[in-house]
Amino acid sequence: MTEVKAAEFNFSVAPKTAENQINKEKTYFDLLLQPGQEALATVDLRNDTDKEVIIEAQINSATTNGNGVVEYSENDLASDETLKYKVEDYVEAPEEIVLKANSVAEYKMKLRMPDKSFDGIIAGGITFKEKKKGTSATISTRTDGKGLAIKNEYFYVIALLMRQTTANGSPDLKLTSAYPAQRNARNVIKGVLQNSNATYLNQLAVKTTITKKDDSKILYTNEQSQMQVAPNTHFALSVPLNGEHLQAGKYTMNMEAYGEKMEAGSYPFRATDSQAEENFRYHWSLEKDFEIKVEEAKKLNSSDVTIKNDYPWLYILIGILLLLSIILFVIWQRKQSQKKVD
Repeated sequence: MTEVKAAEFNFSVAPKTAENQINKEKTYFDLLLQPGQEALATVDLRNDTDKEVIIEAQINSATTNGNGVVEYSENDLASDETLKYKVEDYVEAPEEIVLKANSVAEYKMKLRMPDKSFDGIIAGGITFKEKKKGTSATISTRTDGKGLAIKNEYFYVIALLMRQTTANGSPDLKLTSAYPAQRNARNVIKGVLQNSNATYLNQLAVKTTITKKDDSKILYTNEQSQMQVAPNTHFALSVPLNGEHLQAGKYTMNMEAYGEKMEAGSYPFRATDSQAEENFRYHWSLEKDFEIKVEEAKKLNSSDVTIKNDYPWLYILIGILLLLSIILFVIWQRKQSQKKVD
């Protein structure tokens, strides 16, 4: 495990190499088990402070966020309908650990592989955080073997993978829906990508184009690369409109998606921001029709912070009403003055 020094932590974690670990050099758990087999996995917890520390432990299935990044900690992302085995259903472990001052303790997990044989990965993670308010950064373990990476809140996450074979098949990518939405108060069109198989889709690169339905003229285009999709998960890939108004109508989203770079790959792709063409093992051509309703477009356009909602006709109308008011007031004053003279 990569060493991380952070003053905000009052404890540290270090996973012990498990007997069933596939690669002993990895800093996360990647266990090979037979159907129905049970095993133990252990994490060393250390408290070097002079105070007692209470640690909360949470086990969750892996998900994929809107940036195409796999999340192993607790979050609000919904489980995919294709997820058959949730890691939390096959792990027994304490939810809370008390670490006395200047002490070391073992956090033990009892794992059980499902009885049925299957080709795939059960992916999840264990989150450790101190039981107190005001935590604000994250340290998480990635499955690329690079160890820990600092994110947003202070807690440790260790990936936990369970499988019955190292030959886990191929990922499968589907475009299940497309719809208008907002991200960071800016209009986007989202395409929901689903990896319906129980294996990782690595180094995903996607080129997206959007046209009017039955029209070849490209209205919006976007490229994203270096993404990863967890087994049996989905995520919404956003295509920004860059300040343009959403227009009601029927549209088609097309995606050319490439996965897993390899020198001998059959599918070449050159990203716009890349100097060199790269080969990929997988390729998908995806298409989805969708519709933007009038009221939906109005609502999103009105709340997009990059769109200036100017209405010249409204200002003209206000000006005319103001001018009429002035004219009527002048006429009224003249009549009043005339009455006084008479």
